[in-house]
Amino acid sequence: MAKAKTTAFFCRECGYESAKWAGQCPACKEWNTMVEEPTGPRTSQTGTARRPPLIKARPALLSEISVEEKDRVTTGYQELDRVLGGGVVSGSLVLVGGDPGIGKSTLLLQVCRNLAAAGQKVLYISGEESLKQIKLRANRIGQMTGELKFLCETSLDHIQQVLSQEKPDIVIIDSIQTMYREEIASAPGSVSQVRESTNLLMQIAKGEGITIFIVGHVTKEGVVAGPRVLEHMVDTVLYFEGDRHASYRILRGVKNRFGSTNEIGVFEMREQGLAEVENPSEFMLDGRPEGASGAVVACAMEGTRPMLLEVQALVTQSNLGIPRRTAAGTDHNRVNLLMAVLEKRCHYEMSRYDAYVNIAGGMKMNEPALDLSIIMALVSSLKDRPVDEKTVVFGEVGLSGEVRAVSMAEQRVNEAMKLGFEACILPQICLDKMKSTDKIRLVGVRNVREAIGYL
Repeated sequence: MAKAKTTAFFCRECGYESAKWAGQCPACKEWNTMVEEPTGPRTSQTGTARRPPLIKARPALLSEISVEEKDRVTTGYQELDRVLGGGVVSGSLVLVGGDPGIGKSTLLLQVCRNLAAAGQKVLYISGEESLKQIKLRANRIGQMTGELKFLCETSLDHIQQVLSQEKPDIVIIDSIQTMYREEIASAPGSVSQVRESTNLLMQIAKGEGITIFIVGHVTKEGVVAGPRVLEHMVDTVLYFEGDRHASYRILRGVKNRFGSTNEIGVFEMREQGLAEVENPSEFMLDGRPEGASGAVVACAMEGTRPMLLEVQALVTQSNLGIPRRTAAGTDHNRVNLLMAVLEKRCHYEMSRYDAYVNIAGGMKMNEPALDLSIIMALVSSLKDRPVDEKTVVFGEVGLSGEVRAVSMAEQRVNEAMKLGFEACILPQICLDKMKSTDKIRLVGVRNVREAIGYL
């Protein structure tokens, strides 16, 4: 006979299992993360018998393993292919997370349309919406062609049977928090259900060679709900970022076993769905004020892609004992550090002023190359002297006030040239290593004082 159901405690962060509750997880040392979950019996009739049989494998040499380009399937979106590393890898497990209403289901439905039109056999499984709701969204996106089927189901045991019968190439699970396994006694969305459901989907993806996309809800901290071990089990983790009230969305890869984790894809939400933004720099600089002080155009790198952003600063006289410092889109502590450099090295009495720094458009950037543009924006607002609208500024600032070199300086300058900028303020050490050009005026600076003198 099967043993009676017992209760165990799981850590929401790392998935550690314990028979007793503890205030601090012994594995990851996080506080108040242990939750109580009932565990059901695990017999051969209810557990392993329903799992796909393991394929008997033998050790192989690297010379015996063949990797072909056809193993990757393009999604029809260059921005998504860039984040995935060139396309979808067959048999991979991809986790897509993001805030509610950000556009996860819309993007995946559009990807299904493109893959089905390209001859792929696609199955969209929804545990949150009915077939009528999916059709309403599909009609808004556009015409669906090819072998694209839909299923509304939350039982993974039934889903496993459907997959063995249909044998699709691509599967979408929307969402993992609504799926459950019958032999697990806890409710859908719990730590046990999410972990075991993902484990079963991983075995199906690797054993059958099916590419599976999993939609995951996020917590208020912005991470995927459920144990952190969920992110370690999948091959790729993608996060959808951006304000859902704004028009643009950013798809960022935080884990990718088949490509770089520094690439991002930019999309714009329209009435017909999500559309690619091929030139994010022009999109981010749209609506820039003319002749306003405290506004500087900077160039940051996201992977191999240079992006021009507008850094805004507002410096006002403070009426408080402790001046207020606010940073939106960049590190708050970094702004305080740069203001201390201005006060110590350039003798500006920044302690008498409130300072507000913002990356226009809602972008979040923490690259050190933004240091010089933030300083230029602060001084421009303090002196009420606008920076030339056709000038790009980038460079890292040290505690001694020196302007240090940044990576990929030539790519940043080329991006500024493509958008018609006429001047660029950059570190002198980067200028010495670059080729001379007549299309843009390059100004090399060694320290903060030289950069401020340009104003």
